[in-house]
Amino acid sequence: MADPSSYRPKPGQIPDSPGVYKFRDEHGRVIYVGKAKSLRQRLASYFQDLAGLHPRTRTMVTTAAAVEWTVVSTEVEALQLEYTWIKEFDPRFNVKYRDDKSYPYLAVTLNEEFPRVQVMRGAKKKGVRYFGPYGHAWAIRETVDLMLRVFPVRTCSAGVFKRSAQIGRPCLLGYIGKCSAPCVERISAGDHRELAEEFCDFMAGRTGAYIRRLERKMQEAAEEMEYERAARLRDDIGALKRAMEKSAVVLADATDADLIAVAEDELEAAVQIFHVRGGRVRGQRGWVTDKVEAVTTGDLVEHALQQLYGEEQGDAVPKEVLVPALPEPLEPVAQWLSHRRGSQVSLRIPQRGDKKDLMATVGRNAQQALALHKTKRASDLTTRSRALEEIAEALGLDSVPLRIECFDISHLQGDDVVASMVVFEDGLARKSEYRRFQIKGRVGDEQIWHGQGQDDVRSMHEVTARRFRRYLQEKQRSGEWTEEPADDAHVEADGPMEPGAGRPVDEDGRPKRFAYPPQLVVVDGGAPQVAAARRALDELGIDDVAVCGLAKRLEEVWLPGEDDPVVLPRSSEGLYLLQRVRDEAHRFALRYQRTKRGKRLKASPLDAVAGLGDTRRQALLKHFGSLKKLRAATVDEICEVPGVGRKTAETVVAALAGAAPSAPAVNTATGEIIEDDGAPPAALSAERGQER
Repeated sequence: MADPSSYRPKPGQIPDSPGVYKFRDEHGRVIYVGKAKSLRQRLASYFQDLAGLHPRTRTMVTTAAAVEWTVVSTEVEALQLEYTWIKEFDPRFNVKYRDDKSYPYLAVTLNEEFPRVQVMRGAKKKGVRYFGPYGHAWAIRETVDLMLRVFPVRTCSAGVFKRSAQIGRPCLLGYIGKCSAPCVERISAGDHRELAEEFCDFMAGRTGAYIRRLERKMQEAAEEMEYERAARLRDDIGALKRAMEKSAVVLADATDADLIAVAEDELEAAVQIFHVRGGRVRGQRGWVTDKVEAVTTGDLVEHALQQLYGEEQGDAVPKEVLVPALPEPLEPVAQWLSHRRGSQVSLRIPQRGDKKDLMATVGRNAQQALALHKTKRASDLTTRSRALEEIAEALGLDSVPLRIECFDISHLQGDDVVASMVVFEDGLARKSEYRRFQIKGRVGDEQIWHGQGQDDVRSMHEVTARRFRRYLQEKQRSGEWTEEPADDAHVEADGPMEPGAGRPVDEDGRPKRFAYPPQLVVVDGGAPQVAAARRALDELGIDDVAVCGLAKRLEEVWLPGEDDPVVLPRSSEGLYLLQRVRDEAHRFALRYQRTKRGKRLKASPLDAVAGLGDTRRQALLKHFGSLKKLRAATVDEICEVPGVGRKTAETVVAALAGAAPSAPAVNTATGEIIEDDGAPPAALSAERGQER
C-alpha cells in the first residue's frame, strides 16, 4: 500500500486550468482517469487525510504510485479526452458499463449497389443505416418478414446473389414475391435503391403518410374493379400495421428521444435505455457496472452518455435525451452531444406527462435488470472466489492468485513449434493480455538449444524465460510510466491529446506487453515442464511468483521439487478453474500453430520475389498454368504477361532458379503423382491427430 504523499505533486506545480489526469500503479498501469474544470482543485482533493476520503477513493490513491495530467483548452475537450483514455487504458477504478450481450440491429447496407436488409451486430459501418437495437434477433426477422411483402428488398448474402446472377434464376424469396430479384434484373439498381430507401423511411417512423397512400391506391383499385390488386394492397396494409403493432406508440407527438434510467445501490448500478423514434420504442438496451469509485447519479448518467454516443455522429444522436439526473456541470456535456449530432441536443429531466410516465417504466426496467444481475452474479462471484481460495490453499500460497498466467506448447510432430500465454484476472479471461510466441531455441542473445524436433520441456523453459525477462526489462527501465521526470509527470497541450498519447511503449513504439507480473504461473504438463518453468524463474532471480502444472491424463497438479502431485477433488471449483485456464491456453496455442502451419504449406517461391504482389503472381500462374512451366519459361516469355516488365521477369527467373523444386505431391487414394500447379498439396487430415 503506497503513501499518497510519496507521489504528491509539489505546491504550485499543478495548473489551475481544465484538463484530464491519470493515476498509475507501481507497474505503470493506468488505474483511474478523471477530468476537471480546475486540475489544481481536483487533484488537491485526493491528497487530504485518508480518513476523510470515500473508501473506494482511499483504495485508489493508496494503490496508485504516480499521477500525471494533460492540460486542454475547454471542458468539452476534457470530456472527449477522458472518454478516449478510458476506452484505451480500461482503468480498474473507473465506471465501466458492461453489456451482457451484443445487441442486434436491423441494418440496410445503402453503401452497396443493391442494398441488403440483414441482422448486424458489433461495430457500426459507414454507409449502413441501422435501426434498433433489438432485444432478440428473432424480433428483427419477424419484422423483416412482414415488411418484405410491401418492400421486397434483397436479403440474400453476396454469395447467393452472385450465384443467382450466374445461373439466371432467383432464390426462393424471388419466386414467392418477397424479393424484387435484382440479381436477375427484374428491377433496376436505381428502382431497388428507391425501394430500400422507402423501407428505411418506414422504419424511421414515417409510417402514416405511406399507409394512407396505400389505402388510396386500394380504394382506386376497388373503384376500377381491379379487385385482385385491391386485395393485395389490403393485405400489404395489414402486414405493415402488424409490423407497427410490435412497437406500440408511447409518445403521441412523434418524438425522437432516448430515455436513460439508473437503478443503483452502494456497490452496483444498472442503466436502461429506451430508444424512441417517431413516438415508438424502436430499441432497448441495458448495462451494469460496479461502483468502484464514489459517483453520484449524475456521474453515472454522464458515463452512460459517453458510452452511448462516444462513437456516434449525426442522427444517431437524438434531438432529445431524457435522464433521471443531470451531470454536473451540464454545459460541457450538452455541448459535446450537440457537437456529435451537428445540431442542438436537449438534455433534461422530464417533469410531467407521457415522458415522465415512460421514464418511470424505464426506471422499473432498470430495477429489474439490477435485481436479475445480482441474482446471477451472487453465485458466479461466490464460485470464482471459492475457486481462487481452493487454489491458494492447495498450493500453499499466502494470498489468492488474482492474476494467473498459463503457458502451453503446440507443434505438429516437432515442426512449427509455438507457445501461448493466456491471462485470467479474478477468475475471468482477459483476452487483451493474451500473447503468443514462436519457439526460437534461444533466450535473449543466449543460444540454449537448436529448436528442432519435439521438446516441450526446453520450449517451456524458453517461453517462460522470455516472458519474465521482458518483465524485468520493463521493471528496471527508468521512467517506467512517463517520458517526463517522475517529479514533473505531466504533459501540456493546447488541444485534445491524440488517442494513445501517454501510453507506456517499448523502444520501438509498441505498447508494453509484459509489464505486469502474475501471482501464479500454470504450465500445461507434469513435473518436467514445471521444473523447467521454475528453473527459468530462478535463473532470473524471480522468487515471488508461484508455479504449478496441470497434467492432462489424471488432472494432477504438480509443484516444483515435489515427487508426488497434489490431487484436487473432481468436484473442486479450484480444479475446474485450472482446467479452464489450461484448456484456454491449449486452444490459443493450437490455433496459432495451425495458422503458422497453413502459411507454410501455402508458401511459394514467388512469395519471396520483391515487388511481385498477389495480382501479378496470380497472373503469372494463370498464364503459364503451373509453377513447373513458369520455372521453365524464359525472361522474354514472362514479359508477355500483362503488367510484368523485364526487370520483374529477371527477378522471377532468378528467384525460381535459386529455389529447389518441391517434392511431387502424391494422391494417397490412387498413388498417382500430381503435377506441380503452383499450389502446395493440402495437408492430410490425419495430421490433426498428431498435433500437440
